[in-house]
This record gives sequence, C-alpha cells and structure tokens, in this order.
Amino acid sequence: MSKRESLGRYIHIIKMLRRQPLRFTDIANNLEVQGEVDGCIYSISQRQFQRDIKDIRNLYNIDITFDRKHMMYRIEFDEASEMDTRIFEAFDTFNALNVTDRISSHIHFENRRPQGTEHLYGILHAIRNGLEIEFTYTKYWDDKVSQRRLQPYALKEFKNRWYVVGADLKDNQIKSFGLDRLTDLDITKKRFTIPQDFNVQEHYRYCFGIISPNSDTPKDVVLSFTEYQGKYIKSLPLHHTQQILIDTKQELRIKLKVFITEDFVMEILSHGERVRVLEPQSLANQIRSIHEEAVEGYG
Repeated sequence: MSKRESLGRYIHIIKMLRRQPLRFTDIANNLEVQGEVDGCIYSISQRQFQRDIKDIRNLYNIDITFDRKHMMYRIEFDEASEMDTRIFEAFDTFNALNVTDRISSHIHFENRRPQGTEHLYGILHAIRNGLEIEFTYTKYWDDKVSQRRLQPYALKEFKNRWYVVGADLKDNQIKSFGLDRLTDLDITKKRFTIPQDFNVQEHYRYCFGIISPNSDTPKDVVLSFTEYQGKYIKSLPLHHTQQILIDTKQELRIKLKVFITEDFVMEILSHGERVRVLEPQSLANQIRSIHEEAVEGYG
C-alpha cells in the first residue's frame, strides 16, 4: 500500500469520525466505497485500523478512542479547548491544500513575509528542557540589530504572529519577541528553571496583545459600536473579558477589563468612526487627541 493511499485513508477516517461515532464495520465499508471514488485501495483489517489510529495520533495529534459500551470508535474533541480547535483547523488547512491538482487558480494566499514559524520547534524544545536561547533581533521601529539571550517561558500567538515570552537576561524583565524578527537562533546548553509563580495565561490575562502591562491594575473600558460593526465584535470578541451591556439596532455597548497598552489603543483606532470610547475618560481623551492630530495632518 502506497504512502499516498495511507494518507488518504487517514483523512477519510478523521472526516467520518468527526461527523459521528462509528463501528469498525461501518468504517471499513465506507472506506471501500470511498476508495472506489478516489481510485485507491482503502480496504483495511481490524489490526491495520489499530495501526492507523496510532499513525493519526502521531501525525495529526488527533486521538481516536473506542467506546466499549456502544462498540464504537469516536474522536475525542473538546469544543472549549483552544488546542483542540487549532488542531482541527490545522488538519482542515492541510487537507484543503494537499490536493492532487494545481491549486493556484482556486486559492488566493495573503502576500506576507515569513512568520518565523521555522523557529517554533526549536524554541519549544528549549522551553521544555529549560535551556537558554540566543538570537539576533530587529525591532520594527528601530533598524538597529541587537543580540539577545533569553530564558524562554512560553510561546504566544497574537494576530497570526508568534512570540516567545521569557526573561531577557539583559535586565531580567519578562518580554516578548516576535519570531518573524528573530534570526540566528541558538539553543545553548545553559539550563534554567521557569519560576513556579509564572503562568503565561495569568501574565497576559488582562492584556489585549503581547505588550506587557504598563500599570499596576487593569482598567474597565466601555466601548460603543455601531450596530453594523457590533456584529463583528460579537462574532469575534476583542478580549475574553468582553461583556455585552447594550445590544440594540442602534448600538452594541461592551465592557472590557484590560491594561491600556499601545496595541489596545491601535485596535480601537482601527475601528475608526464606528466606535466611541465611553470609559475611562483618559482613554477617550487620548483617542480624540490622536484623531485631531490626524485631521491636522491633512491640512
């Protein structure tokens, strides 16, 4: 059996079990039918299916379990788990792109620079094994190149970009560094221990993005969106603390609890006239001032 047929069989098994739990006989019968459609041989024995389960776990990190009570196989999936959701997103993307015909005329990719994802595995290895890393770093707002040594604590994603979070040994401050601006990564042999009181979820709990807190306490922020823009804000909340205060045909009013950092201010500005800051007044004044300066720039 070819590798192509094996991969095709894995994909069809996952598709079937994502829809519903099935007995082995149903899985085997469906595979035979699908094999005729694809022009492949997907027929498998019970023993081969057990090997497929292990291969699927290793390749896609998707677990298939057996329900002895109902004598059915199922995929364990927690809808509340961000990890499970992202695993299936990755599978769906791989499955869509792993087609036999040319895809250039059917899929339009965003034109963007590399995101540094080639560093993910190495940095994750350093985190798991408590190894310091060294790298060359370039900031967007500064052309100067700097050499960094970091004790990596965690990896964090924000707006389709990946960051490594850890203690910068230059000043022992916890910072984040974008992987797309990182080069010459070296995983050293110098070991360290991640502080027991550090938790990346708690560290960024009230942060909008990846910029660390700039004050002692987060602020209650109340924003008013137009009804049209409000639909987007409801479908993709700005922050996990988002609460809906008013939801009418004229307005969506929400409340957040966040640190007012530069990336949060930029997010508000990106919504233009479709949002108004109601609280706190200091943030409203800041946004107004930025808009006034922008108007002056147009003469």
